[in-house]
Formats: sequence, structure tokens, C-alpha cells
Amino acid sequence: MAMWVFGYGSLLWNPGFEVAERVIGRLPGYSRSFCMRSIHHRGSIEKPGLVLALDALAGTACDGIALRVAPGAEDATLAYLRERELISSAYVEKTLEVTLQDNRTVRALVYVIDADHDQYCGGLPLEEQAQIIARAVGGMGPNKEYLFNTASHLTQIGLHDPALEWLQNRVKTLCA
Repeated sequence: MAMWVFGYGSLLWNPGFEVAERVIGRLPGYSRSFCMRSIHHRGSIEKPGLVLALDALAGTACDGIALRVAPGAEDATLAYLRERELISSAYVEKTLEVTLQDNRTVRALVYVIDADHDQYCGGLPLEEQAQIIARAVGGMGPNKEYLFNTASHLTQIGLHDPALEWLQNRVKTLCA
């Protein structure tokens, strides 16, 4: 049985594992947003950044990329993703159904936000998000780089995310 991973943020442009197939997919019941304070990768404890997470929200869906893990790399991929994504336990690992653009349905590994975790910050106004993203820096680099890479890759694959597009333009203005 194939192992699939659903990417909606940095997994779009930096999966970090061998991918055998990439297909646009939709995950129902979740919304992509900058609802997680980043204290490791894109910010610090003193000056947290923001990273994308999937927030459970009835009636919504998140479009992203379903990544089929190369055969034989499943165990190494799972270990890698757990080290990368579960660094602070703000994400919860789930296996959920994703509908692919070609009408297949697959069960994919998905990392969603734990709304009870202290890093959760859902509902921040876009302007506040932009101010945070423009100045935060973490172990993986500037927070704005994360935003720009994600927005760029969504555009490249033909996915439209109005909030990310607005944030990208606002952060570029703030950093000019």
C-alpha cells in the first residue's frame, strides 16, 4: 500500500523525502492559515514567527499537494516527518482522506494544529500576521522566506490562496 503525505505549506517546496508522485489534492474540513506560532524554524521563543497549519473548520477545504512516498522509503520518511513536524507537539499527526485532482481518493498523512496547544493563535488579523512575518527569524531562516516560498509554489501549481497572496504583498511592502 502506498504512503501518501498531504502538503499545504513547506512540504510543497521542501518535502525532504523522495517523492514518487505529486498530485493536487483537496482535504475537506480544514483551512490553511498562519495559526501556529513558530519558536523553532521561523521564529524564536523571544520573538515567535508564524507558520501555516491546518485548522479544523467545518465547511472548508484546503487545496495542496498529495505526495506519494517512493516505495521502500516509507519508514525513513515517517521518521523524518515526525522529527521535522512534531518538534514542539503543536501539530497532531493524522491519516485523512484526500481527494486527488484525478478523482482518486487516498489516505494521506497530514499534520494539523492542536487548537489547545499554547502555540495555536488562530484568528489573528491579516495585518498582525504580516507584521509578525516581516520581522521574525528562526533556525530555518526568515519567516518571510517561508511565506514567499509557499505563496510562489501555490501559484506555480495553479492554486489560489487570497490570504497568502495578500500577506505576500503586504510583507513585501513592510520589508521594502
